[in-house]
Amino acid sequence: MGEAREVLDRMTAATMSNDAAALEACYAEDAVAGTPDRGEITGRDAIISYLAQMGAAFPDSSFEYLEKHEAGNVAIDEGFVTATNTGQLQMPSGESTPPTGRPVRHRVCDIARVEGGLITSHHFYWDQMDLLDQLGLLPAPGPRTL
Repeated sequence: MGEAREVLDRMTAATMSNDAAALEACYAEDAVAGTPDRGEITGRDAIISYLAQMGAAFPDSSFEYLEKHEAGNVAIDEGFVTATNTGQLQMPSGESTPPTGRPVRHRVCDIARVEGGLITSHHFYWDQMDLLDQLGLLPAPGPRTL
């Protein structure tokens, strides 16, 4: 196992356990993250804050790996996050929504670039519509007109 794989494995474990100190040890101070709901997030503290908000909304998260890859200084994970929404969730609009109490299982992919033992670039991918649908937060479809 190379350095990139080891760091992404530590980051995933820290995220699932909501361990901010362990997350801090995974990211470079000037790290950049790309997210489907907030766009680009710059800086370790901002990334950790983002992950903490997700952890507060889904405190019982677990990760089921489907694929784990590593090539040079890049590690890639694909899998499912399973959790229950028991905390407030910050929406892409910036508003918060109360907990739904609903369980979710949504497919995710992480791509992390590691330099000097720290994540410098991290891309998070998931289907926002699928997640919001599982949470019951999508509006009901309107009548169809032709």
